[in-house]
Amino acid sequence: MKVLHVITGLAAGGAEQQLRALLPHLTARCEVAALTNPGGVADAIRAEGTPVHHLGMRGNLDLRAVGRLARLMRAGRYDIVHTHLYRACVYGRVAARLARVPAIIATEHSLGDAVIEGRRVTAGIRTLYRATEAMGDVTVAVSRAVADRLARWGVPRSRIEVVPNGVDGTAFRHDPRLGLQARARLGIAPDAFVVGGVGRLEPGKRFDVLLHAVRGFEGAVLLLAGAGSARGTLEDLARVLGVEHRVVFAGESMDMPALLSAMDVLASPSQDETFGLAVVEGLAAGLPVLYASCPALDELPADAAPGARRILPDPDHLRAELRTLAATGPVRLPPPRAVAHYDIRRHAAQLEALYARVLGPPVPVEAGSSSGKQEEYQ
Repeated sequence: MKVLHVITGLAAGGAEQQLRALLPHLTARCEVAALTNPGGVADAIRAEGTPVHHLGMRGNLDLRAVGRLARLMRAGRYDIVHTHLYRACVYGRVAARLARVPAIIATEHSLGDAVIEGRRVTAGIRTLYRATEAMGDVTVAVSRAVADRLARWGVPRSRIEVVPNGVDGTAFRHDPRLGLQARARLGIAPDAFVVGGVGRLEPGKRFDVLLHAVRGFEGAVLLLAGAGSARGTLEDLARVLGVEHRVVFAGESMDMPALLSAMDVLASPSQDETFGLAVVEGLAAGLPVLYASCPALDELPADAAPGARRILPDPDHLRAELRTLAATGPVRLPPPRAVAHYDIRRHAAQLEALYARVLGPPVPVEAGSSSGKQEEYQ
């Protein structure tokens, strides 16, 4: 089985890192195509043995990318095209139909109640999404919350499959040595109380709440890991609040386990999450976690993650919770059952079962036929 994963870009975001984590655990032969911005994740994927193609797309309306993508698909003779993120799903499904790829699957990573991947949902976006979704075979939702949103958009339930995100718990295991090295590299004192925030620096993530929370908490350092359009706004806010000397912007990082090892608590004030991957990774690192929204935990029994506590996205409430944690001293907890439930190997097995089901049983090739692999399946 040969699979082409098509993704909008390969910056160090949640969907991009999820794809990178998944690839080593798939038995299918995989390649990756990035429409734009290959980024550091592309280098990491190549280094781990998976070919990466860069389509060189220039802007959302570069329709030539469809032709380039279709030619790549024809030349690669893929059995399945698996798309990730809005722009890749729209362009990738059209190209896959033009290239007559036998099976088309999409994963919906970032569909919120009112936004998709940080952009405000409009009638045009919704119409284009539904029209191209119908060109595929299955749309994968990373949580039941996303499945419900897809259904509200008009995607038939029969076309939606819930396959939760996965985490390699061993990769995020707490390493005190790496944590101290990361603190030294970032200029953070070894004995500082470090509040961590992980994710794209976009308004919807509400990292401004963290800035306000540490304002009245002398001695706390805020470590933000991620990049995005709101970085400048957050830097300005830190200066206005007078906490710029206690806020560290780590930017995009390919070494998230080291950054998590440098933190004392992970805080996620976003109220519009599709899964909550950073929360689960924080739990895998043994961190106490404070979160406003996390479908991954909401869909499990209440005792599946005893180290996680729901908070209000309010600076005063968050500050009080942080002070309580700081008073007990640094704490590392054993990874809870939630981490094992979302093991990346389970995620890979579910996807490969879906691949096999969508392709259907092999059809014998008649003697003398010159057909290739794409004709072996119905």
